[in-house]
Amino acid sequence: MLSVDNGIDGKPCEERGFFNASKQERTMTQILMPKATAVWLIDNTAMTFQQISEFCHLHILEVEGIADGDVAAGIRGADPIANGQLNREEIEKAEKDPKYKMVANTFDSDKLQPKKGSKKGGRYTPLSRRQDRPDAIAWLVRNHPEITDAQISRLIGTTKPTIKAIRERTHWKINLINPTDPVSLGLCTQIDLDALVKKAADKKAKEDAKREKELGDLGESLKPVDEAPAEPALAQDEPKVEHTLESLFKPSTDA
Repeated sequence: MLSVDNGIDGKPCEERGFFNASKQERTMTQILMPKATAVWLIDNTAMTFQQISEFCHLHILEVEGIADGDVAAGIRGADPIANGQLNREEIEKAEKDPKYKMVANTFDSDKLQPKKGSKKGGRYTPLSRRQDRPDAIAWLVRNHPEITDAQISRLIGTTKPTIKAIRERTHWKINLINPTDPVSLGLCTQIDLDALVKKAADKKAKEDAKREKELGDLGESLKPVDEAPAEPALAQDEPKVEHTLESLFKPSTDA
Protein backbone atom coordinates (compact mmCIF):
# COMPACT_ATOMS: atom_id res chain seq x y z
CA MET A 1 0.00 0.00 0.00
CA LEU A 2 1.29 3.44 -0.89
CA SER A 3 1.56 6.00 1.88
CA VAL A 4 0.58 9.60 1.55
CA ASP A 5 4.08 10.81 2.36
CA ASN A 6 6.10 8.65 -0.06
CA GLY A 7 5.63 7.72 -3.68
CA ILE A 8 6.52 4.62 -5.61
CA ASP A 9 10.22 5.43 -5.78
CA GLY A 10 10.41 6.39 -2.11
CA LYS A 11 10.84 10.11 -2.77
CA PRO A 12 8.85 12.56 -0.67
CA CYS A 13 5.73 13.93 -2.31
CA GLU A 14 7.18 17.45 -2.23
CA GLU A 15 10.04 16.34 -4.47
CA ARG A 16 7.70 14.52 -6.85
CA GLY A 17 5.59 17.69 -7.26
CA PHE A 18 2.35 16.34 -5.79
CA PHE A 19 2.07 19.32 -3.44
CA ASN A 20 2.44 22.89 -4.61
CA ALA A 21 3.29 24.32 -1.15
CA SER A 22 6.03 23.97 1.39
CA LYS A 23 5.44 22.42 4.81
CA GLN A 24 5.14 25.87 6.39
CA GLU A 25 2.60 27.01 3.80
CA ARG A 26 0.56 23.83 4.21
CA THR A 27 0.46 24.38 7.96
CA MET A 28 -0.89 27.92 7.49
CA THR A 29 -3.54 26.87 4.91
CA GLN A 30 -4.43 23.43 6.23
CA ILE A 31 -7.70 22.27 4.70
CA LEU A 32 -10.41 21.10 7.04
CA MET A 33 -11.63 17.57 6.26
CA PRO A 34 -9.41 17.14 3.17
CA LYS A 35 -10.98 13.85 2.03
CA ALA A 36 -14.51 15.19 2.44
CA THR A 37 -13.47 18.32 0.52
CA ALA A 38 -11.97 16.17 -2.24
CA VAL A 39 -15.22 14.19 -2.48
CA TRP A 40 -17.18 17.42 -2.97
CA LEU A 41 -14.76 18.79 -5.58
CA ILE A 42 -14.83 15.54 -7.56
CA ASP A 43 -18.65 15.44 -7.54
CA ASN A 44 -19.34 19.14 -8.16
CA THR A 45 -16.50 20.53 -10.30
CA ALA A 46 -14.59 19.77 -13.49
CA MET A 47 -11.18 20.12 -11.84
CA THR A 48 -8.39 17.66 -12.58
CA PHE A 49 -7.21 15.11 -10.06
CA GLN A 50 -3.87 16.92 -9.90
CA GLN A 51 -5.56 20.20 -8.94
CA ILE A 52 -7.67 18.51 -6.25
CA SER A 53 -4.58 16.67 -4.97
CA GLU A 54 -2.62 19.89 -4.61
CA PHE A 55 -5.46 21.82 -3.00
CA CYS A 56 -6.44 19.13 -0.47
CA HIS A 57 -2.84 18.04 0.19
CA LEU A 58 -3.68 14.45 -0.70
CA HIS A 59 -1.70 11.96 -2.76
CA ILE A 60 -2.94 11.91 -6.31
CA LEU A 61 -3.55 8.17 -6.04
CA GLU A 62 -5.84 8.85 -3.08
CA VAL A 63 -7.82 11.30 -5.20
CA GLU A 64 -8.12 8.73 -7.97
CA GLY A 65 -9.24 6.16 -5.37
CA ILE A 66 -11.89 8.56 -4.11
CA ALA A 67 -13.16 9.06 -7.66
CA ASP A 68 -13.28 5.26 -8.21
CA GLY A 69 -15.06 4.69 -4.88
CA ASP A 70 -12.20 2.66 -3.39
CA VAL A 71 -11.19 5.38 -0.90
CA ALA A 72 -13.33 7.47 1.47
CA ALA A 73 -16.37 5.31 0.89
CA GLY A 74 -19.33 6.65 2.84
CA ILE A 75 -17.72 10.04 3.49
CA ARG A 76 -20.09 12.91 2.82
CA GLY A 77 -18.66 15.74 0.74
CA ALA A 78 -17.81 19.01 2.49
CA ASP A 79 -18.44 22.22 0.56
CA PRO A 80 -15.26 24.36 0.86
CA ILE A 81 -17.20 27.43 -0.25
CA ALA A 82 -19.80 27.09 2.50
CA ASN A 83 -17.18 26.70 5.24
CA GLY A 84 -15.16 29.66 3.96
CA GLN A 85 -12.07 27.80 2.78
CA LEU A 86 -12.50 28.63 -0.90
CA ASN A 87 -14.11 31.21 -3.17
CA ARG A 88 -16.29 30.42 -6.18
CA GLU A 89 -13.92 32.48 -8.35
CA GLU A 90 -11.03 30.14 -7.54
CA ILE A 91 -13.01 27.11 -8.68
CA GLU A 92 -14.00 28.82 -11.92
CA LYS A 93 -10.36 29.71 -12.64
CA ALA A 94 -9.27 26.13 -11.98
CA GLU A 95 -11.97 24.71 -14.24
CA LYS A 96 -10.90 26.98 -17.09
CA ASP A 97 -7.16 26.35 -16.67
CA PRO A 98 -6.04 22.79 -15.73
CA LYS A 99 -2.66 24.14 -14.66
CA TYR A 100 -4.11 26.71 -12.28
CA LYS A 101 -3.39 26.05 -8.62
CA MET A 102 -6.15 27.19 -6.30
CA VAL A 103 -5.31 29.22 -3.22
CA ALA A 104 -7.24 28.56 -0.03
CA ASN A 105 -8.48 31.40 2.15
CA THR A 106 -6.13 32.15 5.02
CA PHE A 107 -7.26 33.32 8.42
CA ASP A 108 -5.24 36.01 10.14
CA SER A 109 -4.68 35.05 13.77
CA ASP A 110 -4.95 38.74 14.77
CA LYS A 111 -8.58 38.77 13.65
CA LEU A 112 -9.33 35.92 16.01
CA GLN A 113 -8.14 37.87 19.05
CA PRO A 114 -10.84 39.41 21.26
CA LYS A 115 -11.55 43.05 20.53
CA LYS A 116 -10.19 45.67 22.88
CA GLY A 117 -12.64 46.45 25.61
CA SER A 118 -14.61 43.25 25.15
CA LYS A 119 -15.83 41.57 28.27
CA LYS A 120 -13.55 38.89 29.61
CA GLY A 121 -14.16 36.09 32.01
CA GLY A 122 -12.63 35.81 35.43
CA ARG A 123 -8.89 35.32 35.60
CA TYR A 124 -7.82 31.71 36.28
CA THR A 125 -5.39 31.26 39.16
CA PRO A 126 -3.43 28.00 39.53
CA LEU A 127 -4.15 25.98 42.66
CA SER A 128 -0.60 26.47 43.91
CA ARG A 129 -1.09 30.27 43.87
CA ARG A 130 -4.58 30.57 45.33
CA GLN A 131 -3.35 30.54 48.92
CA ASP A 132 -1.35 33.72 48.16
CA ARG A 133 -4.33 35.76 47.04
CA PRO A 134 -5.22 37.16 50.52
CA ASP A 135 -1.67 38.57 50.77
CA ALA A 136 -2.03 40.19 47.36
CA ILE A 137 -5.46 41.62 48.23
CA ALA A 138 -4.12 43.15 51.43
CA TRP A 139 -1.24 44.74 49.51
CA LEU A 140 -3.58 46.24 46.90
CA VAL A 141 -6.03 47.53 49.51
CA ARG A 142 -3.23 49.17 51.49
CA ASN A 143 -1.20 50.65 48.62
CA HIS A 144 -3.90 51.39 46.03
CA PRO A 145 -7.17 52.22 47.78
CA GLU A 146 -8.43 53.79 44.54
CA ILE A 147 -8.78 50.34 42.96
CA THR A 148 -12.30 48.96 43.27
CA ASP A 149 -13.20 45.48 44.49
CA ALA A 150 -14.37 44.51 41.00
CA GLN A 151 -11.03 45.51 39.50
CA ILE A 152 -9.09 43.55 42.13
CA SER A 153 -11.31 40.54 41.50
CA ARG A 154 -10.55 40.57 37.78
CA LEU A 155 -6.84 41.22 38.28
CA ILE A 156 -5.97 38.29 40.52
CA GLY A 157 -9.02 36.05 40.14
CA THR A 158 -10.65 36.35 43.54
CA THR A 159 -14.14 37.08 44.87
CA LYS A 160 -15.70 40.27 46.19
CA PRO A 161 -16.69 38.76 49.58
CA THR A 162 -13.04 37.83 50.17
CA ILE A 163 -11.89 41.36 49.34
CA LYS A 164 -14.59 42.85 51.60
CA ALA A 165 -13.56 40.60 54.48
CA ILE A 166 -9.94 41.70 54.18
CA ARG A 167 -10.92 45.38 53.94
CA GLU A 168 -13.01 45.06 57.10
CA ARG A 169 -10.42 42.80 58.77
CA THR A 170 -12.95 40.03 59.34
CA HIS A 171 -11.16 37.43 57.22
CA TRP A 172 -10.62 34.11 59.05
CA LYS A 173 -6.83 34.31 58.58
CA ILE A 174 -6.43 38.07 58.95
CA ASN A 175 -3.69 37.63 61.58
CA LEU A 176 -1.62 35.51 59.20
CA ILE A 177 -1.93 37.75 56.14
CA ASN A 178 1.30 39.36 54.97
CA PRO A 179 0.66 42.07 52.33
CA THR A 180 2.72 41.15 49.27
CA ASP A 181 2.98 42.54 45.76
CA PRO A 182 0.80 40.36 43.47
CA VAL A 183 3.42 40.60 40.72
CA SER A 184 6.05 38.95 42.90
CA LEU A 185 3.51 36.25 43.79
CA GLY A 186 2.91 35.51 40.12
CA LEU A 187 -0.79 36.41 40.27
CA CYS A 188 -0.55 39.10 37.59
CA THR A 189 1.96 40.87 35.40
CA GLN A 190 3.50 44.26 36.08
CA ILE A 191 1.96 45.59 32.86
CA ASP A 192 -1.55 44.57 33.95
CA LEU A 193 -1.05 46.07 37.40
CA ASP A 194 0.31 49.38 36.07
CA ALA A 195 -2.55 49.65 33.58
CA LEU A 196 -5.13 49.00 36.30
CA VAL A 197 -3.58 51.51 38.71
CA LYS A 198 -3.50 54.19 36.00
CA LYS A 199 -7.10 53.50 35.03
CA ALA A 200 -8.28 53.66 38.64
CA ALA A 201 -6.29 56.84 39.32
CA ASP A 202 -7.73 58.58 36.24
CA LYS A 203 -11.25 57.58 37.24
CA LYS A 204 -10.77 58.86 40.80
CA ALA A 205 -9.34 62.16 39.52
CA LYS A 206 -12.38 62.68 37.31
CA GLU A 207 -14.75 61.90 40.17
CA ASP A 208 -12.92 64.29 42.51
CA ALA A 209 -13.01 67.07 39.92
CA LYS A 210 -16.72 66.52 39.36
CA ARG A 211 -17.38 66.56 43.12
CA GLU A 212 -15.44 69.79 43.57
CA LYS A 213 -17.39 71.42 40.77
CA GLU A 214 -20.70 70.37 42.32
CA LEU A 215 -19.66 71.70 45.72
CA GLY A 216 -18.55 74.97 44.10
CA ASP A 217 -21.90 75.40 42.36
CA LEU A 218 -23.71 74.58 45.60
CA GLY A 219 -21.69 77.16 47.52
CA GLU A 220 -22.61 79.88 45.03
CA SER A 221 -26.31 79.15 45.46
CA LEU A 222 -26.12 79.14 49.28
CA LYS A 223 -24.54 82.53 49.89
CA PRO A 224 -25.52 84.00 53.35
CA VAL A 225 -28.30 86.60 53.44
CA ASP A 226 -27.11 90.14 54.17
CA GLU A 227 -27.40 91.00 57.85
CA ALA A 228 -30.17 93.38 58.90
CA PRO A 229 -29.06 96.99 59.33
CA ALA A 230 -28.13 97.90 62.87
CA GLU A 231 -30.35 100.29 64.82
CA PRO A 232 -29.22 103.89 64.56
CA ALA A 233 -27.18 105.04 67.49
CA LEU A 234 -28.46 107.82 69.68
CA ALA A 235 -27.33 111.27 68.75
CA GLN A 236 -24.39 112.35 70.80
CA ASP A 237 -25.82 115.80 71.47
CA GLU A 238 -28.97 114.51 73.20
CA PRO A 239 -28.53 114.73 76.97
CA LYS A 240 -28.97 111.60 78.89
CA VAL A 241 -31.94 111.89 81.24
CA GLU A 242 -31.85 110.10 84.55
CA HIS A 243 -35.26 109.36 86.00
CA THR A 244 -36.15 109.39 89.68
CA LEU A 245 -39.30 108.46 91.57
CA GLU A 246 -40.25 112.10 91.82
CA SER A 247 -39.82 112.74 88.09
CA LEU A 248 -41.72 109.61 87.19
CA PHE A 249 -44.79 110.36 89.35
CA LYS A 250 -44.73 114.16 89.12
CA PRO A 251 -47.77 115.38 87.15
CA SER A 252 -47.08 117.11 83.90
CA THR A 253 -47.20 120.90 83.97
CA ASP A 254 -47.96 121.20 80.25
CA ALA A 255 -51.40 122.78 79.75
